Formats: sequence, structure tokens, C-alpha cells
Amino acid sequence: MYVLQRRVTVSGLNTLKYRPSQYPKRTMRLPYAPSTLPDDAPADTADIYARIAARRNPRPLIPLDLSLLHSPPVADGWNSFLGAIRSRTVVDSGLLELAVCRVAVLNRAVYEWNAHAPLALKGGIQPAELNAARELPCTTEEELSLLESSPLTPRQRAVLRYTDQMTRSIKVQDEVFSQLQAVGFNDREIVELTTGIAGYNCVSRFLVALDVGENNDREMKSVDELVAALQ
Repeated sequence: MYVLQRRVTVSGLNTLKYRPSQYPKRTMRLPYAPSTLPDDAPADTADIYARIAARRNPRPLIPLDLSLLHSPPVADGWNSFLGAIRSRTVVDSGLLELAVCRVAVLNRAVYEWNAHAPLALKGGIQPAELNAARELPCTTEEELSLLESSPLTPRQRAVLRYTDQMTRSIKVQDEVFSQLQAVGFNDREIVELTTGIAGYNCVSRFLVALDVGENNDREMKSVDELVAALQ
């Protein structure tokens, strides 16, 4: 866990330095990269820092950024790819965030859940629906009666099944794919949803492998906690 230390600037954009807090004792498996541009950094690295800071602005660089910045070119590509998914897609943002949250649950990515579950709520997902995404057993491993009796809407159920198969089975059954079309997703929305699920599977695996943010030994925040924090 990192806490804010002091404000600095990257190419005129506000960012914040991090210093370790007193808890927990566990730390990420790698040291975090500098949150300020190193004095000897080449010009292209300065541009990368600025682009990442611009996407985060007015928020500071986050532990995920400071992990990726060990390899500035990788951090730059990551920033562009995930930035497009986050801000340049037309698929319903609540449904996209619901899928991301389901990926986090399936992959036990606490950091990802804690970051994206509030965004799902802000995107219009109801608390009971978000809790269903957290608690329902994987639909590739269980029969579907629990899913069908859940508070999820037909579109949400279709997204959940698609997310489960992409994440656990990799190969998606024709019936599961066809259900996306049956509930009204067009070609662009399906591509964006598929890219979002695939992309955040990548994110979750990176987060958990390196224990970014020191969350692997923590519990995911409950939906009640998340709702209370937004009030």
C-alpha cells in the first residue's frame, strides 16, 4: 500500500509521489519505478511519462503505472490500449465494468475489483447486480439455475456467461456468443466487450503475478462498503 507524499509535476501535469505506508508488511515483488522522471531519462521516456500522467490527470500515477514504468515502451502501449477501452468505446460502460469486475473475481485480482467495482456502480449497475457478479459460481463449472434466478438482467447474464467462458474456458461456445447478439449487442459492441474482457484478463494477471498494490493477501471490498464510500 502506498500513501501520497508530495506533489510533483511531469510536463506541467500534476502527479504525486508515493511512499510506503506502515501497512501491510508485504510489498510488491519489484520496487516501484520512480514517479518523477529520472534526470537522465531520454526524451522519449519523458513523453511517455507525460502521456500516462495526462490520462490519469487530475489523479496521480497509480501503483500499476509505477510497476509498468520499469519498461517505458510497454507502459506506453498499455496506456494507449487500456485508454482506448476506457474512454473511446461505445459499449455501455456499466456492462463493460461488470465484465471487468467478473474477471477480477474469477482471477482473484483484489486490486482490479477494488478499482473497478465503484466504476460499475457509477455506470448504473445496481448493488444487487454487482454482488451477483461477485458471488455467483462460474457458469462454465456449474449449472445455470443460479444465474437465471439472479437479479441480473438478460443482457447482464449474457455478459457474465461470455466473460466466464473467455476467462476460464478461453473457447466460447456458439450458444453463448449468439446470446450476446440475441440481447441486442451489435458488432462494434461485441468487439469492444471482447477486447475489454481480454484486456482486463491481462491486467489482472499482471497485478496478481507482481502483487501490485500489495493486495493479494487482502479481501475484496464488499458491495456494501463500496456503496457506502460513494454516498
